[in-house]
Amino acid sequence: MPKRVEQLTRWLRHDVGLPSFELTPASADASFRRYFRIVFNGESRIVMDAPPGKEDVRPFVRIARWLRSAGLNVPAIEEENAEEGFLLIGDLGGRQYLAELDDDSVDRLYGDALGALVVLQTCGPGPKELPVYDRELLLREMELFRDWFLGCHLRLDLTESEQRMLDESFERLIAAALEQPQVPVHRDFHSRNLMVAPHNPGILDFQDAVVGPVSYDLVSLLRDAYIEWPRERVEAWVRGYHDLLLDSGILRRPGEQAFLRWFDLMGAQRHLKVLGIFARLHHRDGKAAYLDDMPLTLRYLLDESSRYPELMELHGFLQERVAPFFQRG
Repeated sequence: MPKRVEQLTRWLRHDVGLPSFELTPASADASFRRYFRIVFNGESRIVMDAPPGKEDVRPFVRIARWLRSAGLNVPAIEEENAEEGFLLIGDLGGRQYLAELDDDSVDRLYGDALGALVVLQTCGPGPKELPVYDRELLLREMELFRDWFLGCHLRLDLTESEQRMLDESFERLIAAALEQPQVPVHRDFHSRNLMVAPHNPGILDFQDAVVGPVSYDLVSLLRDAYIEWPRERVEAWVRGYHDLLLDSGILRRPGEQAFLRWFDLMGAQRHLKVLGIFARLHHRDGKAAYLDDMPLTLRYLLDESSRYPELMELHGFLQERVAPFFQRG
């Protein structure tokens, strides 16, 4: 038995005092965290294993309690051991949005998710409790695209003018993000972190929450790296969410086109980051499965960069220097 599993089993038996139980893998994610499903007395729970030095369970605990107090369906924290990196939490089941979404279910499931998102943005923690999605963090995320995707994955040698173009594009995207209303941001509000549940949706993986741009989580949901919807349908959902934000008071005046611009430019920032993260997961962490999600992410980025004059140079670079790598074979 691996050492971490031995430690986990000992904690559950001796410190938590659970009766006889079964421990089976539930899921893993893009971090160093692992999840196990535990069954005892006919009930199931989830155990999080977050190795100290690699992960910290305390933000998860703190944010989970805030979100539950706002009425959102996140796992209840039942037992915690921050020193060893173990949590015993509620089980939201195994029905990911990703497996349940289709043309018939999407409006209902996204309707539930957008309703939960409004609650998160209006009632969630503020800048006193969460880090701020500031210029430094936005830039650091986009540099993953330059370093890990272009440099490590594609092995491109960039010219001085290309480096300058990236610098200028990043600054424009940062400016667009910072001019938006700043609200609580989940940061990974997508189909693999939303669960179909009686109190729908169940929400997972919120420990990296920040206070940041109002359109960020909307992009995560509607321009999901794991599932694609027609642009016309996405724009209809964006317009509907714009109206929800007006009703909630987060937006003070109507402006569908300005909000759509925020959405697209925020999408460009996120998809630059995601390409960098997928490359890093492959080359540094040995998680090659994320390579399969790169083509869709690049298509999103090509679309977003084609729509606004300030990103035309970036769009040309992507078409000429990046897209050909995905057209071979």
